[in-house]
Amino acid sequence: MELVVIGSVAYDSLETPAGVREKVLGGSACYFSISASFFDPPGLVAVIGEDFDDSCIRILEKHEVDLSGLEKTKGKTFHWKGKYEDLNEAITLRTDLNVLETFDPKVPKEYSEATSVFLANIDPELQTRVLEQIEAPQLVACDTMNFWITTKRPELMKTLSKVNILLINDAEAMQLSEQDNVFKAGEWILKQGPHTVVIKRGEFGSLLMQKNDIFIFPAYPLTQVKDPTGAGDAFAGGFVGYLHATGDHSFENMKTAVALGTVMASFTVEDFSVDRITKTAYAEVENRYKKLIEYTNLKPVNLATLKRAAKLS
Repeated sequence: MELVVIGSVAYDSLETPAGVREKVLGGSACYFSISASFFDPPGLVAVIGEDFDDSCIRILEKHEVDLSGLEKTKGKTFHWKGKYEDLNEAITLRTDLNVLETFDPKVPKEYSEATSVFLANIDPELQTRVLEQIEAPQLVACDTMNFWITTKRPELMKTLSKVNILLINDAEAMQLSEQDNVFKAGEWILKQGPHTVVIKRGEFGSLLMQKNDIFIFPAYPLTQVKDPTGAGDAFAGGFVGYLHATGDHSFENMKTAVALGTVMASFTVEDFSVDRITKTAYAEVENRYKKLIEYTNLKPVNLATLKRAAKLS
C-alpha cells in the first residue's frame, strides 16, 4: 500500500440552510479516501464502533479504499453534531469521541512501506503514533483544527516538525501562528517544519506557499452549497492523491494539485455527506478542472507600453 491515511470515520448530524441530516457518513479520513480514490485509492487507518452500518463500508469498498487498517471495536462510532448559520463556519454542538477516545492505531504490515501519508484531522498524538509506524515515507501531509490547536498545542507542534505539508484553513492558520494575516501565518508555519503550507479559504479559494514561492488559486464558482462539512478533507484527497499518483512533488506540480483539490471540494459541498462525491464520474472531474484552467488563464501584457507608464517611469 503506497498511500495511507489516518483519521476519523464518523457519523455526522448537521443542520445547514439547505436542511437537516442525522447520523450520515462523515469523518476526515472518509472524505479524504473517497476523494483520493479518483487518483489512487488509499489504505485507511481508523476505528469504528459496533453501530457502524455495512452500507457505509460498501461505499468505501466501491471506491477501492483498502480497509485492512479499519478497526471495528466494541462501542459507538465517533459522532459529531454541528450547525451552519454561515456556510463558511461550523458551530460544533456536540462531539462524542466514543471508540475514538481509546483508539490505539495499529498500522498493518503492508502499510508500513507507504511512500505517501496523510495525517487527517485527528488527535495529533495519534497522527504521530501512526507516522512512527511508517518506515520511510517520501511525502507526509497533515491537517488539523482549532480544537487541537487549543487543547494539544505541544503535541501538534511535535507532529508539524515531522511533516512536509500542512493543509489548514485561514482562521486556524492565524490561530496557530498568532498572526493577524494569512501570509504572515504561512511564513510562520514554514519555520515550524513543513516546507509547504496550503491555506484553505473557503469560497475565496486557497493559498499555496513555500519559502520563496506563492500561488493563489480561486474556488470553483458554485451557485448552490448544501453541506461544506467535508470540503477541506476532499480538497486534501485531491491534492495529496494527485501528488502521490504523479510522484512529482515540485511546486509547479503542486499548483495542479491545488486545482484538483479545489475540484474535488466543489463536488463535495453540492450535497450532504458523501452523496455527491460518490456519484461523481471521472469525466466530471476532468471537465471542472479544464473549466478552472480556462477561468484562470490570464495572459500577461506589457504594461510598459502604456502611455501613462512612460510619464510615471
